[in-house]
Amino acid sequence: MTECTKCDREAVMHAAYSGAHLCETHFCASVEKRVRRRIREDGLVPQDATPEDPETWVIGLSGGKDSVVLTHILDDIFAPDPRIEMVALTIHEGIEGYRDESVDACVELAEDLEMRHELVTYEEEFGVRMDDVVEQDPENMAACAYCGVFRRDLLETYADEFGADKLLTGHNLDDEAQTALMNFLEGDVSQIAKHFDASIGTFDEREEQDEFVPRAKPLRDVPEKEVALYCHLTDLPAHITECPHSSEAYRGEIQRLLFDLEENHPGTRHSIMAGYEELAGIVAERYRDDGDGSKADLQECEECGSTTTRDRCRKCSLLDALGAV
Repeated sequence: MTECTKCDREAVMHAAYSGAHLCETHFCASVEKRVRRRIREDGLVPQDATPEDPETWVIGLSGGKDSVVLTHILDDIFAPDPRIEMVALTIHEGIEGYRDESVDACVELAEDLEMRHELVTYEEEFGVRMDDVVEQDPENMAACAYCGVFRRDLLETYADEFGADKLLTGHNLDDEAQTALMNFLEGDVSQIAKHFDASIGTFDEREEQDEFVPRAKPLRDVPEKEVALYCHLTDLPAHITECPHSSEAYRGEIQRLLFDLEENHPGTRHSIMAGYEELAGIVAERYRDDGDGSKADLQECEECGSTTTRDRCRKCSLLDALGAV
C-alpha cells in the first residue's frame, strides 16, 4: 500500500508532476483548492459585487465530467454566497442517444444542487440536428467544425439573454495545453492574443470586450485524468462517453504528443501553460498598442445581428449551406 503524502491513509493517485501521493480526501481537497485559487487569481468575483447587485454566472453544463465537476465545485463554493447567482446552460446538439443521456445527467445534477437549469437545442434554434449535419456535410468539414460554431453562438446568445456577467466553461489543463500548442505550431500570434483577452488573462489584465460575455475556465489548472478521478470519487452523475461524431484529427495528434511528453517529462503541461500565459499577455498588449486587434473590424451580421468580422457570421453561412436559412 502506498501511503498518502499528507496522512497515513492509502493513496488513490500519484501526481508525477509534483511527486505527491494523495488519499481520496486530500486529492479531492487538492482539486478544489486549485479551482478556488484560479477563481481568486483570475479575479472572477469583483469587489463591487454585492447581494443587492449580484454577479450572474452562466455555466456551460454539457453533462460530461469536466462541466459536471466544475458545476459541483462552483455550487459548493458559491451557493451560500448572495453575491453570486448561477445558471446552468445545457445545449442539445441533436446527437441520438449520446446527448440524450448527458442531458439526463445535467438535469439530475441541477436538481441535486437546486440550481436553475436551462436547455436549448440546435433543432429549435437553428432547425438542424448534428446527426443530419454530419450526413449532409455541405462544406466537407469535420463534425466538430460545424458543432463548435453553433455551440459557441448559443452559449454567447443565451449567456447574454440571461444577463450573464461571466460565462464559465469546464476546460481542463489538457484542453488548454493542447490549444496553446496548436496556436504555437500554427504560428497564429493574433489568436494567442485573442485567447488571452477572451478567457485566460486575469480580469484586470484583459481588454474589455463589450460585444461578448467574458469567459472563465476555473478548471484549467487540473489535468483531465484528475477531473475524471474526482468525478468518480464524488459519485457525480456524469455521462463519460466520447461523442460519436468527434473527429478533430489535428487536436488528436496534439493530444497524443502531449501525452507522451507528459509521460516522459512530468509537468510539461503546466510548463507550457505557464509560459504561454505570460507570452499571451505580452502579445495581447502589443496588439492593442499597435492597433492591430480585430475589435475595430467587428460588425453586426446582416442576417442575425450577431457580432462578426464579416457581412454574414459563420453560423449563418453554415446554416445557409445546410439549407436551414
